[in-house]
Amino acid sequence: MKKETNFSHDLDLSLLRRAIAISHASRESGNTPFGALLADPDGNVLLEQTNLEITTRDCTMHAELGLVRVASQKYDKDFLWGCSLYTSCEPCAMCSGGIYWANIGRIVYAMSEKDLLKLTGDDEKNPTFNSDCRSILAHGQKAIVVAGPFPELAAEAAAAHVDYWNPSSS
Repeated sequence: MKKETNFSHDLDLSLLRRAIAISHASRESGNTPFGALLADPDGNVLLEQTNLEITTRDCTMHAELGLVRVASQKYDKDFLWGCSLYTSCEPCAMCSGGIYWANIGRIVYAMSEKDLLKLTGDDEKNPTFNSDCRSILAHGQKAIVVAGPFPELAAEAAAAHVDYWNPSSS
């Protein structure tokens, strides 16, 4: 499956900033501060998703996996292969698996899991695997493209997390 996309660095930055804005909305609605969106091969936003883990009491409702659920029902796998999932933070192991199974061909994230761990410490609301999505996806049979982190967005991505976590290990 060949991916034909029209993504530029500037478009990636713009869409990541939108995902970061969604992460702020997630926090404002009582959830953990993560946001994701799905863009078609031309960069048009198709879906947006906040994290809903706390308000739905569903530990699998991370922003990325919630988006994957909707996308999988709305679009076929061939179409999704040409799409990009943008997220404020690097997808966790669970979300990476969901993205893989949905057949979304590209992941773009602003802040790395490693940098997120520095912000969250051992807060029980984020019991991270401390494993990057590239390592997880490397065990699969699909060549999903991963772009990130974007150092120029580090402060913007981290802003949604300021004073949210209680990292006792920091």
